[in-house]
Amino acid sequence: MIWVIVSLSFFTGTLFIYGGYLILASDKLQIQWRLKNIKAEREKGRELIDELQRPFMDRIVRPFLNSLANFTKMFTPAKKRTSLERRLLLAGNPGRLTAAEFLSVHYSLAVMVGVAGYLAAFIGKWGPLMNVLSALVGIFFGYILVDVYINVRTKYRQADMTKNLPDVLDLLTVSVEAGLGFDSALQKVVQKTKGSISIEFGKTLQEIKMGKQRKEALRDLGLRTGVEDLNTFISAVIQADQLGVSIGNVLRIQAEQMRRKRRQRIEEKAMKAPIKMLIPMVLFIFPTIFIVLLGPAVLEVLENMAK
Repeated sequence: MIWVIVSLSFFTGTLFIYGGYLILASDKLQIQWRLKNIKAEREKGRELIDELQRPFMDRIVRPFLNSLANFTKMFTPAKKRTSLERRLLLAGNPGRLTAAEFLSVHYSLAVMVGVAGYLAAFIGKWGPLMNVLSALVGIFFGYILVDVYINVRTKYRQADMTKNLPDVLDLLTVSVEAGLGFDSALQKVVQKTKGSISIEFGKTLQEIKMGKQRKEALRDLGLRTGVEDLNTFISAVIQADQLGVSIGNVLRIQAEQMRRKRRQRIEEKAMKAPIKMLIPMVLFIFPTIFIVLLGPAVLEVLENMAK
């Protein structure tokens, strides 16, 4: 019984003290509560500002593409996604899209062009059959357009790398012969050059810094680019590293070979130029010359025959 009385007394005293504290510190507690609410509202406003400052692609487009990608994955074979990933890798991964997201863009563009073709035919009042035919033609061209874009981007990127590779190798050779290590020389190349090849060398350096072996990083570089000259250079560097050959001599030989190949390509294009010029000459220039030279004679003959 005495324990119950003691417990009740302690509980009553605690409530009395706590109630007295709330009465005496009510203003302070209210201020703290208001400051807490103001801080929470400010954090919400800051989060909203940070969200609005993100690029439109990351805020709106990419979440929408992710939802479409989850849908297109169900209808796309794994083999096709793997092949598309390889093509996107060679094209420089435009838009940083995954294979499923790119397929979503591919199909969406085809449907949009098809709808545009249908609406154009409908507005022109070409008839039901032409409406359907216009939609099908639009879907076909919308589907082909993306493939053409990937192929053109890949060829342009590879041509840019092939063109700039001799100059990059010259800078790499000079840096190595000046006393820098191969990785430091690559870093110097990334700093002093621009273009696709500089970006790819930068990715290779990042992979090496993250712990990947140099030969594996260089092989991945060859797989990402698909440039024959660059693959030849990578094979020579890996072989020199394995055999202990001086990397400076290998780089100098490779630079000379790449310059020789570039000069041969330029000479080959120069030799093809006259043949390519025949097409516009035959189609556009020669007919104009014939009209200017033979036109008066033909008109005179026609007048004499009319008499």
